[in-house]
Amino acid sequence: MQFLKNLSLTALLGASFFGSHQANAHTDSTYITPFERSGGRQTATYRESIDFYTALQQSCKAIKVKKIGEADGNNPLYVVYYSPTNDFSPTNWHKEGKLIMFINNGIHPGEPDGIDASMMLLRDAAQGKITIPGNVVLAVIPVFNVGGALNRSSTSRANQNGPESYGFRGNAQNLDLNRDFIKADASETRALEAEFTRLDPDIFIDNHVSDGADYQHVMTLLPTQHDKLGGKCGSYMYETFTPMVYKEMKKKGYDMVPYVNNFDNTPEKGWREFFESPRFASGYAALFQTMGYVVETHMLKPFKDRVWATYDIMNSMIMLSAQNATKIHEVRAGDRNAIINQKQYTIDWQIDTTRFDWVEFKGYESAYKPSLVSGLPRLYYDHQKPFTRKVPFYDHYNPKETVKAPVAYIVPAAWKGVISRLKRNGIQMHTLERDTTFNVTAYHIDRYESGNQPYEKHYLHRNIKVTPETATIGFHKGDVWINVNQPANRYIVETLEPAAPDGFLAWNFFDGILQQKEYFGDYVFEDLAAEIVQNDPALKKALEEKQKSDSAFAKNAGAQLDFVYRHSKYFEPTVLRFPVCRVEAD
Repeated sequence: MQFLKNLSLTALLGASFFGSHQANAHTDSTYITPFERSGGRQTATYRESIDFYTALQQSCKAIKVKKIGEADGNNPLYVVYYSPTNDFSPTNWHKEGKLIMFINNGIHPGEPDGIDASMMLLRDAAQGKITIPGNVVLAVIPVFNVGGALNRSSTSRANQNGPESYGFRGNAQNLDLNRDFIKADASETRALEAEFTRLDPDIFIDNHVSDGADYQHVMTLLPTQHDKLGGKCGSYMYETFTPMVYKEMKKKGYDMVPYVNNFDNTPEKGWREFFESPRFASGYAALFQTMGYVVETHMLKPFKDRVWATYDIMNSMIMLSAQNATKIHEVRAGDRNAIINQKQYTIDWQIDTTRFDWVEFKGYESAYKPSLVSGLPRLYYDHQKPFTRKVPFYDHYNPKETVKAPVAYIVPAAWKGVISRLKRNGIQMHTLERDTTFNVTAYHIDRYESGNQPYEKHYLHRNIKVTPETATIGFHKGDVWINVNQPANRYIVETLEPAAPDGFLAWNFFDGILQQKEYFGDYVFEDLAAEIVQNDPALKKALEEKQKSDSAFAKNAGAQLDFVYRHSKYFEPTVLRFPVCRVEAD
């Protein structure tokens, strides 16, 4: 073990290190973290954190360390449970009405504040320095991005104020895991999704460190966008629970503001709320009516201040969750019941620039001066000119695109990558027992755009436009039928609708159907094309009209043959037809 045992922290570090946290004592702590041992200069490595929790488990019956999968690179991925009743069964937790809080650390290992704060929090709970009420249970990922944590240096976060060394943003596949939800390319993500399904947490916390503008605040907070979360959960989170977190943190000396989502301009005139679609961990959590919070300390503040701020906000949220557990369960249950019968779903959102809240922002005046590198004007923030002023915070979104829910979706068995992801996320389904023909709605993909550069291992499609078509299609034994009458309806709709920005089509899972497989030979098809036109007056008329209206088309024999081919029975019916079909209500 690389941490020290049975040693007074105050004797080791001096009282001044703890500052406002000296009241927590820590003086007779059994286990000292690398963060504490170094005077707030170092963060725990992946192995140090696992060794720490493993030892803590041996001395505290409320702690259990569990392997939940393998990370890319074949290193174990762990979760640490804290249960005041020493019961580690999520099934029992649900039966007993426990409030389940899921805390994720190290999704970006260069932002390690939560790693160290969680170690101290669970240790202090285990040793009675803080009290976690009996109606709350915790599931804590010590280090999520294991490959990134092992890729340790002191240079990848060029602007960050400590620690001395830390991990890297990309995992072993060089993936940003906070863009990996839904597509789930990484083993870590697949393991976390399975654990999330098992836990069905009420609150999800993802610990980060922000970059961007300079300002006075140590801590900022990014809640799940409340309009997108919707229902009773969204209203309760926006109107009640998040304001309580701000008030509690204010008592502890933190003037928080919402995550400063402003990278192109200075924030003194306000900013828009960051919109976390389902590719992000908190956006993914919202699909299951889980209240998600991204904790964002400010990278320019000292590492030790950031860690203690993270400790304080987690402790505050645990206490507030315990006090309001009944209400949190009530609003989640209400939304779960409503969503089973919900008929309309929003799959894309847009900012409402007419609505905003006022935020008390503590910043620094900004100005420009000549760059010592380029000689050109460069932005800087003058710490000799702090200010406090009200700024607008645009935190409302409106539906941009909605869809009516079908009775069910049918997913052909060939699309195993899609089906496996649906299963891992707890989607209830059954397979067809025999070949069957159904009247369905099938989407034709009219157009889409793809990136010129890879994005997180994909060439993401966007601006997807589709046309629904009624069709009678034969399906096969083993194809999957998914009823849209489940608590996870949002995950179903937002992944299987082709126009959804983070749907499976956007993430390239269905790219095979975007390419035509059969074609014709010009000279062979000429005679057949002439016969087709002669026997189809409507097609003949359409061809002649296009010849008259489009001079380039009129001069292109190949284009005219292609026109006839695409309007004939010989053109393959499945090209650009989305393979997931909708079964509509009668």
